[in-house]
Amino acid sequence: MRRFFWFLNKYFMVPLFRLGLGPFFGNPFSGYIMVLKIIGRKTGKLRYAPVNYAIHAGKVYCVAGFGHRSDWFRNLQANPVIEAILPGGSIVGNATEITDLAFKTSLIRKILQNAGFAGFFEGYNPFRISEADLARKTAGMPLICIQPDGLGSGASDPAGWAWIWAPLCTLVLILAVWLILR
Repeated sequence: MRRFFWFLNKYFMVPLFRLGLGPFFGNPFSGYIMVLKIIGRKTGKLRYAPVNYAIHAGKVYCVAGFGHRSDWFRNLQANPVIEAILPGGSIVGNATEITDLAFKTSLIRKILQNAGFAGFFEGYNPFRISEADLARKTAGMPLICIQPDGLGSGASDPAGWAWIWAPLCTLVLILAVWLILR
């Protein structure tokens, strides 16, 4: 399962967000996703990590579904200043792990509910599981809070990929007119 999500995230979700198409893929079935831009702890290179999220009290929360061994989580611990590409825009912020159990459980529930079908992969219904069972089953999942400090660079900003759409649509339009007139 972990390998499947790695492939899906690297070759589908990250390119879609970099192209500016993130807003078209967030819905209750497929889930609401953001892409974290994190500096690698060993290489120093920019890494991308698509994750489900919830917004609460002006902060953005996400979980490391594969626990403390997730590469992106370990990268985040080494360098907690990150960018998050949300469907509505990008933010820069500081990430911290939340350990308060009651708060953690309620936010993890919201994130899993926002995750659509992926929220059920843990083997329970995030809408109906009791607080005690949810706390027990998600004990190994770190909850990360991103405190926004400013704006980040989005898909339409320099280094984004949204610029591809204008020339591509222009080419398609020219080709369509040429075929009609031919």
